[in-house]
Amino acid sequence: MLNCPTLPQSAKSYMKTDYHRTHTCGQLRKEDISKTVRLSGWVHKRRDFGQLIFIDLRDRYGITQLVFKDQTLAQGLRSEDVITVSGSVIAREMPNTKIDTGAIEIDVETLDILSKAEVTPFPLNENNLELQEATSLKYRYLDMRRGKIINNLMMRHQAMLIARNHLDSLGFIEVTTPILGKSTPEGARDYLVPSRIYPGAFYALPQSPQLFKQLLMVGGLDRYFQFATCFRDEDLRSDRQPEFMQIDIEMSFGEPSDIMQLSENLCKELFSKICGIEITTPFSIISHTQAMELYGTDRPDLRFEMPLARIDAIARGSEFAVFKNAIESDGCVKALCVKSTLSRKEIEKYTAFVASFGLKGLGWMKCEQTLTANIAKFFTPEQLHEIQALTKAESGDTVLFAAADTTTVNQALDHLRRQIAQDKDLIDTKKLSFTWVTEFPLFAWDSDEDRLVSEHHPFTAPYASDVGIMGTDPLKVRSNAYDLVLNGYEIAGGSQRIHDPKLQQQIFEHLKLSQEDIAQKFGFFVDALKYGTPPHLGIAFGFDRLMMILCQTDSIRDIIAFPKTIKASDLMMDAPAQVQENQLSDLHITCKNKPNPID
Repeated sequence: MLNCPTLPQSAKSYMKTDYHRTHTCGQLRKEDISKTVRLSGWVHKRRDFGQLIFIDLRDRYGITQLVFKDQTLAQGLRSEDVITVSGSVIAREMPNTKIDTGAIEIDVETLDILSKAEVTPFPLNENNLELQEATSLKYRYLDMRRGKIINNLMMRHQAMLIARNHLDSLGFIEVTTPILGKSTPEGARDYLVPSRIYPGAFYALPQSPQLFKQLLMVGGLDRYFQFATCFRDEDLRSDRQPEFMQIDIEMSFGEPSDIMQLSENLCKELFSKICGIEITTPFSIISHTQAMELYGTDRPDLRFEMPLARIDAIARGSEFAVFKNAIESDGCVKALCVKSTLSRKEIEKYTAFVASFGLKGLGWMKCEQTLTANIAKFFTPEQLHEIQALTKAESGDTVLFAAADTTTVNQALDHLRRQIAQDKDLIDTKKLSFTWVTEFPLFAWDSDEDRLVSEHHPFTAPYASDVGIMGTDPLKVRSNAYDLVLNGYEIAGGSQRIHDPKLQQQIFEHLKLSQEDIAQKFGFFVDALKYGTPPHLGIAFGFDRLMMILCQTDSIRDIIAFPKTIKASDLMMDAPAQVQENQLSDLHITCKNKPNPID
């Protein structure tokens, strides 16, 4: 006969308790007065008033006030205890108009404690409490109870339903593609998974379902979508995570205009049904060259003005050595007109700010009737007038100048433009400014590897009119790619794909991939292209980033249930973590160094 331990009294009580709810804590109204109900949830707040004890009971649906006329019944209750109560719905003497259930309260007749709570690391009933991110992530399950995260997750759920139904109505088929795949290191760094069955071999977690969705087009599916979980081992920031979700879309026999219209209509659905905001379509379009020239970035925030102005020709003809040296070194000089008079202290602050992006200094002029400053003496009156015209500077404005290599100038002035707009309150936070960025370069030059690399990925089609210069001037070849930018965030990106095996081979050759490399990395895909491939194209929405904007938060971690830190660690689970030696032995792996502790 088994010798079973005796159950504690609390467990016996729990086993006999009927905790099945008749209503949620956000459901009851004055129309329910006189009903006998049973509620379950967490103790949110407790207030003792002589012979009466009031307790706010909370679940994800809302809060209902309980009144205990028998003090002994509520004895020992504390915040975050999980309880079940039954009683009658009565009218509140002092209604609370701030909550939906504020017209009623429950006259409690029975109480059962389902789970006692220890003192929490932070109070869960203080709405304005700002938590350190490390605390929030370590006790994520407690932070959820405060409401904001759960509300965001509910909006995320609604957005998924809306997108899924919208795409279904257009004939798109949802298909789940594999998580364990093959490493194709022509993009970001892969997360690798060692194989126990094949020692020394590795799977890779997908950076995107790119090849799978193209193969679905080869297979004749015609229209595909998926809420795809993707993985990239790259440096993180506020709008990036090592694992993320994207709405992945692919279609056959379409053109970029079709995908653009589809994407715009999807955005209209989401913002209308989630936020009640009606957005105007079609969205504006700007070329990659224009975006870099005017804003220094391929994801410009167009909620405010302040475009950049190139003044290379004027700088070349001036007497200012700093500007002339930048031009002679194949760099550039750009100006940023700030519609405000900046103090010397502010200019010094912004000079220190751009230094972190590699810019050694900022030139400046103030516009009164003409441009004036110490450096103005190096320019003729005609040159100053020309600068004023190019920057559209008016009386009271300040013009800032950057001179260096083009990449440094663009990066520094892009961040400076955003920072000044934030400091000067120039951004309309309620505005939604969508734009398409098109005509990206097909290739970029990697000086470390001394070869061309793909700007997006090697399956992106070039503009047909640019194929002829691929052999002579590959860096001028434009890709038939398109990014959707919203308020300075890239929320979607896609392209026309290569469906001609000869053109795909040509692209691989420009990337200096040997026939062995091609066969090893992409052999299965190259083979598939040989058997009749329809023209196809697609797009992927960064769903987490899109939800960040829909939920009006600045951090992508606010809309993910269990996110990682900016160092890709999970503070709640203490992951990544060491594993047992026998697990490593099974995988034929030996660790050279012990990992650093998670911080």
